[in-house]
Amino acid sequence: MTRQPGPDQPSYLGDRDRERVLSFIERFASVQIESGIPRMPARVFAALLATDAARLSAAELADLLDASPAAISGGVKYLSMVGLVDREGERGSRKLFYRVPDNVWADLMRVRDRLMERWLTVLREGRELLGPDTPAGARMAGSVDYFEFVNGELHDAALRWQEYQASRR
Repeated sequence: MTRQPGPDQPSYLGDRDRERVLSFIERFASVQIESGIPRMPARVFAALLATDAARLSAAELADLLDASPAAISGGVKYLSMVGLVDREGERGSRKLFYRVPDNVWADLMRVRDRLMERWLTVLREGRELLGPDTPAGARMAGSVDYFEFVNGELHDAALRWQEYQASRR
C-alpha cells in the first residue's frame, strides 16, 4: 500500500524522503554540470526526472529546488532550447508546465548526430584545404576518420536501441 504524502510533502514526491530525493537531484545535477550543462538547468532536469509527476509547474520546481522563479525560468528556457524539456500549457489557463520528453535520450542523440555531421562537413573541407601531406592535413584526416567511425557506431546503436525497445513492449 502506498503511503499518502503528508501535508508538508508535495504529491509529486510520492512517499519518498524529501531530503534523499533532493540529495539525488543535487548529485545528478553535479554530474551534468561536469559535462558542461549550467547549474540551474541541470538541477531542473534532474528534478523533472526524479519526481513522480509527469510534469511540474515553475512554482513547483521553485519550491522543490528552493530557487527563485527567475532562476527556474532561465533553467527551463535553456533546457527547452536544447530539447531536454517540453513546455505545456493547460487549456483555459496561462500556467505552464514542464516535462521531460518521452524519448529524450534518443532525441538528444539525434541532435548530436546532426551536430557531428556538421563537424564532419567542415573537417572534410579542412582536410582537402590543408592537404594530406601536411601535419595539419593529417590531423584533419584523423579527425574525419574518428567522427566517421563514431557516427556509424552511434547510428547502429540507435537502431539496436529501437529493436531493444520493441522487444520489451
